[in-house]
Amino acid sequence: MNSSPSIHKKTRVKEPFPISILSLTVGSFAIGMTEFVIMGLLPNVADDLHVSISTAGQLITSYAMGVAIGAPILTVLTHKLPQKMLLCLLMVLFILGNGLSVIAPTYEVLMVARILTSLTHGTFFGVGAVIASNLVRPEKRAGAVSIMMAGLTIANILGVPLGTFIGQNFGWRASFGAIMIMGLVALIGIIIFIPKIGKTKPASIVQQFAALIHPRLLVMLLICVLGNASLFTVFTYIAPLLEQITGFTEHSVTWILVIFGFGVTIGNIVGGKLADWKLMPSILGAFLTVCVLLAIFTFTVRSPIAAVITIFLWGAASFAVMPGLQVRIMSLATAAPALASTSSHSAGNLGNASGAFIGGWVITQMGLSSLPWVGAILVAAALIIGILAYSLERKKGTL
Repeated sequence: MNSSPSIHKKTRVKEPFPISILSLTVGSFAIGMTEFVIMGLLPNVADDLHVSISTAGQLITSYAMGVAIGAPILTVLTHKLPQKMLLCLLMVLFILGNGLSVIAPTYEVLMVARILTSLTHGTFFGVGAVIASNLVRPEKRAGAVSIMMAGLTIANILGVPLGTFIGQNFGWRASFGAIMIMGLVALIGIIIFIPKIGKTKPASIVQQFAALIHPRLLVMLLICVLGNASLFTVFTYIAPLLEQITGFTEHSVTWILVIFGFGVTIGNIVGGKLADWKLMPSILGAFLTVCVLLAIFTFTVRSPIAAVITIFLWGAASFAVMPGLQVRIMSLATAAPALASTSSHSAGNLGNASGAFIGGWVITQMGLSSLPWVGAILVAAALIIGILAYSLERKKGTL
């Protein structure tokens, strides 16, 4: 008699995995598309709204700042809402923000629309990661998070080129219209497929921030900043690096970035599987691999074939660490997993901005060719801190 409930329980755990988590993947795809598509449409936006390219570029900066600063605040303010309801409200806000982008008559209105949309980014991924991990067995959590996060990587491979094509042929506003439709599809999927998760008593704001400032969690957030800083120190300037050092044409760089995107997607999925197997060793192993690959890229960047191979592997290794980091950060803040998960995206965006700044400084002071080894130093710092933290936790038996 006892075997039947256990079978049904197993079925309930496994049954929703493909469809319900894929509805989160669609949402992450739409959010990834709205974040990055603006990069390919800056000239169109600047021309239509009568601003300079550099001024239009602030639309990217404002989005990143909205994620870094606004997301944790929004997560705290909404922490008492049921998670499914919160996801739905976030997607409604996302749809409204992109709808405002479609009709924005001025640059200032478009800026407000971008900031409004950015507020949904970190909170969606934070809450979505918690939901995804709760829909599967504990040993499958990182894999579930990686499936949800795959939408963000696929957005770079398919969504951004598609959105740029739409914008260049039908006007930049049409791109945001297409993204709005994707958000609507995600909202419908969440309403239909995401189950209502039993609500536990929410932690108070004080308890949430107390969980967030735990030393072990802060160390992981620092590692996240350094890892992303390493990635964006190089990736922000990958086009001039490949054109001026490797010798590729502008057209070729586009296809190399697609190859990088495929590496990112594969790495994200494989990283989730590895993290479910051995969490911290997989994170540290991925960082070590990135460090070695960037050191090698210092030399292979001068060889077209070797450079492409290195970029593919670098993309895979860089994103293989993401699911494990997300799960590790959530596990260190059991009183506030959504806030911790959201904060990891804030830390990531801080790393993105820092990496872009560091890369610009390196180019000015040492030249383009120095970018890979500087990136290797940054990720080596993350690796060393991670090894020290892991060794200390093993010694104390706190893993």
